[in-house]
Amino acid sequence: MKAGIVGLPNVGKSTLFNCLSNTKANSANFPFCTIEPNHSIINVPDKRINVLNELVNPEKTIPATVEIVDIAGLVKGASKGEGLGNKFLANIRETDAIIHVLRCFDDDNIAHIDGSVDPVRDKEIIDIELQLKDLETVNNRLEKVKKTSKSGDKSSMEEFGVLEEVVLHLESSRNIRSISHEIKKKDHILKPLQLLTLKPVLYVCNVDEKSIIDGNNYVNSIMNLVQTENAQVISLAAGIESEIQELQTYDERKIFLDDLGVDEPGSSKLISAVYDLLDLHTYFTAGPKEVRAWTVPKGSLAPQAAGVIHSDFEKGFIKAEVISYNDFTTYKTELKVREAGKIRIEGKDYEVKSGDIIHFLFNV
Repeated sequence: MKAGIVGLPNVGKSTLFNCLSNTKANSANFPFCTIEPNHSIINVPDKRINVLNELVNPEKTIPATVEIVDIAGLVKGASKGEGLGNKFLANIRETDAIIHVLRCFDDDNIAHIDGSVDPVRDKEIIDIELQLKDLETVNNRLEKVKKTSKSGDKSSMEEFGVLEEVVLHLESSRNIRSISHEIKKKDHILKPLQLLTLKPVLYVCNVDEKSIIDGNNYVNSIMNLVQTENAQVISLAAGIESEIQELQTYDERKIFLDDLGVDEPGSSKLISAVYDLLDLHTYFTAGPKEVRAWTVPKGSLAPQAAGVIHSDFEKGFIKAEVISYNDFTTYKTELKVREAGKIRIEGKDYEVKSGDIIHFLFNV
């Protein structure tokens, strides 16, 4: 699964992407600096894997990862192909979630495509273009369904009713993610359409250094605006994050963060938030050769979680030996956990919990 970084041109998307990925995507003080999307597989910060590494002392340690895509900036008229509109919309359609970057700082030395800083306006520009594209998609589908629904076909009639609700919602300038839960439950109707404003979104307010901790009026305006969207808002300073990336040692970074009054880089918080936005969590395998974090969708059952390691594990699943993270860190070794009777035997219906340390037994 992957999340796409979107926003107007020149709001700090590529700078942020560089901080997240430690790569050097093209970043400059002019619009459309990014044309082709940049992809990166990024490690998910998780203190638990560091603790397990210390306790187990394996030959290697492999963290969980998430894919992030830096997508070209969007402008007014994108839904009609303006700027890099068609390319932008096609790229965002391929993602599972949206990281929407908004400029929330003043700096006369950094140009804004619309001449002034106004994150509410900027958000609405993006929203309108995505809504217009979704409206086009839904109306095209409605035309196809209309004929079969008139013939009395029940599934077509249900689809027609749902799509009419979606059209009304979009025509009132609202994103589909804020539509009623009853409509959103119609996954079999909505999912094939890959609707842009149905994708989960994280709003990232790109602020200046003095606003990192408490935010500013720009951030407050965005937080008030998105209350009905069930969306998360986080603040970070992409320029400061870039400086942190240039520091070579842990001690240098810690001193820098202490001076800022924060305990971890904003990029780490962002990656963790994206992981959660994609509805993912982590379980671990731990042994002398390897401690590894495995990514699964929340709600995954044990056989599906086993299948992430290898398809044979899922096909031949017998049972799972499960240790909770808290029990492992309390007793320090698998042997002591076993002696304390804290290893659980779970079957096919077990829902894997975040932090579980699992050994799968299978037969193929």
